[in-house]
Amino acid sequence: MGKRSKTGVLKRLREVKKAEKAALKREEARERKDSGLEEEAPSGSAVATDDDLAGYGFPVDEEEEETENS
Repeated sequence: MGKRSKTGVLKRLREVKKAEKAALKREEARERKDSGLEEEAPSGSAVATDDDLAGYGFPVDEEEEETENS
């Protein structure tokens, strides 16, 4: 058998690392699903809160807030 080239070995190591990372992500997603945490809103939610809007300089009317919550 011949000697393996260094680039081939490095490529295989990258492939293994990528496969391990994907397996870890699948396992974490499975654990979240089993524990029921996925039903909650994620921390990076796409809906801005009133505090977020105020931080970006948008005016937040308190009267609208009261009518929407009622």
